Amino acid sequence: MINKIQFIAACGLMILLASCGNSGQDKKIPDQPVEKKYTTMALEPHMIQGKVQLPGVMQPFQFVQIFPKVNGFVKDVLVDRGTVVKNGTLLIRLEAPELEQKVAASKLTYTQARAMYLTSKDRYMRLLETSKTPGTISPYDLSAAESKMQADSATSQGEYANYKAEQDMYAYLSVYATFDGVITERNVHPGALVGPGSDASKPMLILQQQSKLRLVVAVPEQYSAQINNGEMVHYKVNALPGQDFSGAISRSSGNLNSNFRSETIEVDVLNPKNLFKPGMYAEVTLPISGSANAFVVPKSAVVTTTERKYVITANEGIAKWVDVTEGNQQNDSTEIFGRLQQGDKVITNASYQVKDGQKF
Repeated sequence: MINKIQFIAACGLMILLASCGNSGQDKKIPDQPVEKKYTTMALEPHMIQGKVQLPGVMQPFQFVQIFPKVNGFVKDVLVDRGTVVKNGTLLIRLEAPELEQKVAASKLTYTQARAMYLTSKDRYMRLLETSKTPGTISPYDLSAAESKMQADSATSQGEYANYKAEQDMYAYLSVYATFDGVITERNVHPGALVGPGSDASKPMLILQQQSKLRLVVAVPEQYSAQINNGEMVHYKVNALPGQDFSGAISRSSGNLNSNFRSETIEVDVLNPKNLFKPGMYAEVTLPISGSANAFVVPKSAVVTTTERKYVITANEGIAKWVDVTEGNQQNDSTEIFGRLQQGDKVITNASYQVKDGQKF
């Protein structure tokens, strides 16, 4: 019995010693943190010349919404949507009997005033001729006749001006095209009552010039100083795949839109075959010249956070954060602007983990 107990105790001791040995072998040495290696480069003035792609839209070269100038009924509509018209083509005839009556009345008033002026003028001329014989006409009568003639002349001229104004108002009953173009919208029909209404009212017609279009492009602020009138641009129209087009910048707005911080440029597009239509979108490729005052660094050198954008200089072994703005970009490089000088060493693989003032 004793031998059996001793045997069991010996076995338990052997198992305990074996487990202790294995636990020692299973322990691993924790990995040591590997310090990141940072590389630097010396700044040299450089600029990125290249191209930038921006969206553009085709717009008619001339565009007008035609509203009635006077109140009246639509008598005839001589055009419809899609009608090609020439400058001076009659588009709509309105009718307003009261305007015709005003013209007739003003004409009669002018005729009466004209007759009175001619009568007073004839009387004055006769008195003037008679006054050449001494003692026949008193100076007062001659002066009174001259004043009456001048007054009648002013009245006649005033009535004539009123007559012409009524004629001009009557002329507004006939609506003409002011340039060659295409009617793109029609909103009235014969019998409709029209007149100068609120801003929410629809125009009677919309006329667009489509033989020549404007390609309008909004250029972001960072590129606006690098775009000049006369430069050639290339563009592709989404509705015409596989075709490339080009043109020169015709004009620019010369200011930045306060909402989008962009400058509007235009390219005149001749469209004799109606290949393009107003409203078409295009991808425009603009040449950019870059800035001679820029430094070029890899994009990995710029650290961007929610609060700032900066690079890290490592002059004399001390890290310093320098706020920058980016300019043109190409492949893996970007232009930067900030309080930097030629020869400054900038970390090319910068990280927010590098603290301002840290020593290397």
